[in-house]
Amino acid sequence: MNLNNMRNVKLPNAGPAGALAKIAVIGGLGLYGAMNSLYNVEGGHRAIVFNRIVGVKDKVYPEGTHFMIPWFDRPVIYDVRARPNIVESTSGSRDLQMVRISLRVLTRPMADQLPTIYRSLGQDYAERVLPSIVQETLKAVVAQYNASQLITQREVVSREIRRILQERALSFNIALDDVSITNLTFGREFTAAIEAKQVAAQDAERAKFVVEKAEQDKRSAIIRAQGEAKSAQLIGEAISNNPAFITLRKIEASREIANTIATSQNRVFLSADSLLLNLQDLGVGEVDVK
Repeated sequence: MNLNNMRNVKLPNAGPAGALAKIAVIGGLGLYGAMNSLYNVEGGHRAIVFNRIVGVKDKVYPEGTHFMIPWFDRPVIYDVRARPNIVESTSGSRDLQMVRISLRVLTRPMADQLPTIYRSLGQDYAERVLPSIVQETLKAVVAQYNASQLITQREVVSREIRRILQERALSFNIALDDVSITNLTFGREFTAAIEAKQVAAQDAERAKFVVEKAEQDKRSAIIRAQGEAKSAQLIGEAISNNPAFITLRKIEASREIANTIATSQNRVFLSADSLLLNLQDLGVGEVDVK
């Protein structure tokens, strides 16, 4: 075959259709590149980039729109806002009581350490780290207190758990914003003992109240008796010093009886002597004339 003849071979002209096809291919490639070369980082998030050649880049990208090389770069976006995690644990106290504790932990990844977190833990860092360190910390702290101290010193226990957890989580580049005990449950035996103690305390308080009430009643009776004795003594002295005292009391009694009968709707006919209304027999109004 003659190569010179092959060089002189002319390809048929594709015409306008071929030109449009070229433009369509170039435009499609350009559109694909434009759509896949930008990515957004929403508020409260940070991004790192994995490159197929160099691996995870050390730069952390803030909120906004950023450029990447299609196919070579892949963004990995992290939520750096605090998220609640609830972990439950059953531990033994110092007095060998079984305690079930529910702990609520607010965690977030340290934004400047996201490349390290991705290399060592991945995106599910909380599920990988928190259950183990929380369980270990709870068992270590609860074993230092009695069951009763876990109730009365709950805030102290919570602070101690938070201090240890913050130190442990810091080694994994995780920040703890808050740690709180949401639930504290004891075994049936300890709960029954607490209830029996409360009932005994209430019975003791009730008995104490009964004793104090009896003492008050006794003092009231003594004071009442002393008052009646003093009243009888004064009445006796008044009668001995002035015989007209009895007459005065009779007059007061007859006045009360008269008021009662006057206001009554019934009509009663009784002897004036029995009702102390016969004041003439008392010598009222008699005056000695010298």
